Amino acid sequence: MIKIRGLHKSFGAVKVLNGVDLHIPYGKTTVILGRSGVGKSVLLKHIIGLIRPDKGKVWIDGEDITRLGDKDLNEMRKRFGMLFQEAALFDSMNVGANVAFPLREHTNLNDKDIMGIVAQKLEQVGLTGLEEKMPAELSGGMKRRVGLARALVLDPEIVLFDEPTAGLDPPMAEAIEELILETQQRLGKTFVVITHSIRTAFHIGNQIAMLHEGKIVEEGTPRAFRRSSNPVVQTFMAREER
Repeated sequence: MIKIRGLHKSFGAVKVLNGVDLHIPYGKTTVILGRSGVGKSVLLKHIIGLIRPDKGKVWIDGEDITRLGDKDLNEMRKRFGMLFQEAALFDSMNVGANVAFPLREHTNLNDKDIMGIVAQKLEQVGLTGLEEKMPAELSGGMKRRVGLARALVLDPEIVLFDEPTAGLDPPMAEAIEELILETQQRLGKTFVVITHSIRTAFHIGNQIAMLHEGKIVEEGTPRAFRRSSNPVVQTFMAREER
């Protein structure tokens, strides 16, 4: 579904990506793992075309998005949904309006149909009947659920998750992980998750790729990852388990 080859990106004198190669299969959950500040979010922004690389290619379903103009890139982005870190809800809008926002921006559906879809998506994430609630009234975990409903409202082929469990207590983080697992299995979409939590990676990932010093240094199933002899992976796992 997504193929990345030789991706390089620097900001001034700081080299963030230094030749990233990664294959993201269709209909699975791929987790990009790495410590904070290693460039995971920068890589995610390349996948959706928000940043153009200094060098390298990103193919989405066989099309090189690094060559697309703004109009075609905007069309390509409609194939994506995204759950931003801490959900990034609009504070001035209630839950229903937040979830409806992409439908109002990108479709010509009437209000009745829009709110019908919103109700369906909220039901899927376990928030039936909360359309009138404001973001300030929600817990951190509930905000992530609303963010996921918004990410899914246009029925995207690919959903990107930016640190979906960051800042949540362990029970709530596990609940969000279970929701991601259940949603991916039910919909069969391509999910790409970035996280620094190896627990989250092992819980939800079909494939894990570790980003370190601008490159993917290990890639494989959770089982293969646990057995890795790569010293970078072993050190990272040891620190996480302390």
